[in-house]
Amino acid sequence: MIYIVEDNSEIREMETYALKSSGFEVNAFDCGKSLDEAVKSCVPDLFILDIMLPGEDGLSILRRLRAQEITKNVAVIMLTAKGSELDKVKGLDSGADDYIAKPFGILEFISRVKALLRRSGRLNTDAEEQKTLSLGGVFLDEAKHTVTVGGDHVELTYKEYELLKLFLSHPGLVYSRQQILEKIWGIDFKMDTRTVDMHVKTLRQKLGEQGSIIQTVRNVGYKAQ
Repeated sequence: MIYIVEDNSEIREMETYALKSSGFEVNAFDCGKSLDEAVKSCVPDLFILDIMLPGEDGLSILRRLRAQEITKNVAVIMLTAKGSELDKVKGLDSGADDYIAKPFGILEFISRVKALLRRSGRLNTDAEEQKTLSLGGVFLDEAKHTVTVGGDHVELTYKEYELLKLFLSHPGLVYSRQQILEKIWGIDFKMDTRTVDMHVKTLRQKLGEQGSIIQTVRNVGYKAQ
């Protein structure tokens, strides 16, 4: 199930038609208030939010979704006419998982939706063996989507969880900031890599003393060791 919030009726109908034609269930809304009512009945697998909306804008809706227990880990794509790097950073740093600027091609739109759903584990693909990853007292259970440190549960955001999983899956392997953006955010364009630094910093803080397993490789990026 995908929820769309878009005030332009033509664009909303186009997005809905394209997604339904690709086999997705879709509910589309023209404002955040209508979305809130729908979420009470059913939490979707993905939100697609336009930024420029009447009343409450998309960024405000995004922050609210991330603050709510039932929606904080649901994938979000920001879809907007704004294409500046600053707007992209604002959306991603507020908790968005991907950012698509209008105008966009339908094939790219569907491809980005499918890619994000695969990364978030919401799209059915060939079954993969569930794994438990561990390093230095940090345990990540993919089946339960949980992280524990010294037996204590650690609450991570979706991006922090994916970042930790990347490091734990390949201990010792060094990732540049740009590689991390591409693997975790699915971004194939240049942007401010401070987004990565910020997420690594908060992840380390949440892991406490075990945060030291994530090491900075000067002038390159990060690795788990």
